[in-house]
Amino acid sequence: MNKILLMLLALCVLTPYFSMSAAGGWEQKEFIITMWCPPMATDENLARLVSEGFTLTNVSWKGSDLRSTKEETLKLLANVDKYKIKTLVGNGYIPLLRPEALDDPVKKAELDEFIDTVKKHPSFEGYYLKDEPGADSFADWSRMIRYLKERDPDHLVYINLLPTYASKKQLGVFLQETPKGTVSIPDNYEGVAACKDTILLYDEYLKQYINLTKPELISYDHYFMRKDKERKQYFLNLELIRRASGQAGVPFLNIIQACSIEKAWRMPGKDELRWLAYTTMVYGGRGISWFLYDGPASFGGLYQDGKRMPAADWVTEINQEIKSLGPELMKLNSNQVYHSDPLPNGTQNMTASPVKATGGEYIVGMFKGSDGADAFMIMNRDWKTKSIARVSISLGDGELFEFSIPRRQWEKIKTVTPGSTIDVELLPSFGKLFKIQKT
Repeated sequence: MNKILLMLLALCVLTPYFSMSAAGGWEQKEFIITMWCPPMATDENLARLVSEGFTLTNVSWKGSDLRSTKEETLKLLANVDKYKIKTLVGNGYIPLLRPEALDDPVKKAELDEFIDTVKKHPSFEGYYLKDEPGADSFADWSRMIRYLKERDPDHLVYINLLPTYASKKQLGVFLQETPKGTVSIPDNYEGVAACKDTILLYDEYLKQYINLTKPELISYDHYFMRKDKERKQYFLNLELIRRASGQAGVPFLNIIQACSIEKAWRMPGKDELRWLAYTTMVYGGRGISWFLYDGPASFGGLYQDGKRMPAADWVTEINQEIKSLGPELMKLNSNQVYHSDPLPNGTQNMTASPVKATGGEYIVGMFKGSDGADAFMIMNRDWKTKSIARVSISLGDGELFEFSIPRRQWEKIKTVTPGSTIDVELLPSFGKLFKIQKT
């Protein structure tokens, strides 16, 4: 919501990682781990990003120069080719990647040349077009998306969306009448009645975005950790995105708060940063973007005026956990998510869940594997206190396995039948992944 200042400083970019499928088009192969405001693509910085667990960066600016040239972009892109990391191009200031370029024959010819050049680089993954557009501009951006896909069908075209707390004007959605039927979140979810207007507007925003742009990835941001009290729509936003992602059949990415750029914001601590990552994973997200990586000291972030802060070490540790879980999560599709009391807005209780957790504040994410197997993640929703969850499992007869994050392998726990229980020790904000192989 407040990245305009960053864009004016030409510091910020978002960088998801998609791999190309053998048949052409985009097919996500790796869990996305990225950031806003990456450092310049020097050898030293690129090696550091790889060691910190990031999978992609962005190469589309030069210091505080708002007009990164094609030559500069291509030079940086060539440097990234030497590392095991991918990149997008585009930061909102490349005129060639704006819809109006399609109406100018000279710029359109330059755009064609640019596309034909960048798409040949091994590290190139796609084009970043726009951050937080309103629905009133989706038609214009869809023109550019269609054109890029015609010229280069094998790379991602990326846009990031607004959060639920955006104003009606920012969303660009003006309902002439209330849509008929139920909203996307059932009425029995916590707080739906009080949030119905927000849900209706955001549903329409997502609907128009998906229908007009046909995205390969749904990305959004939601920054809620404040000095006085947290915003109340974090899980509501996650659920709306999770549902839209599932209905569209595309993955989603969550841009999460790792700075205190606004006066009302606070810098999250280590367990809070982990909480943001694990809540995304337990909801079936397939991408994390840390906001922000490198910026002025007044912004907070992982690096401040080029100086490494403790949060950079924390995020590096969390990134390694994500990289361990990521390959397994990529095989799973989110079915439902359940919460224990007290229920946050936009959540449902565990009454109907085949896996229930008691003894603390927990989230249970239910998944179905690509092989048809049932899987679930239990997460400690409390970012301050560790606990032991008593977990009851009613998923039929089978062998229960837990995924070991340190060893990166599945380990058998026990044979289960309907109603079997296990105790799961969970540190603050941690989650553990399980699956059942039917017997």
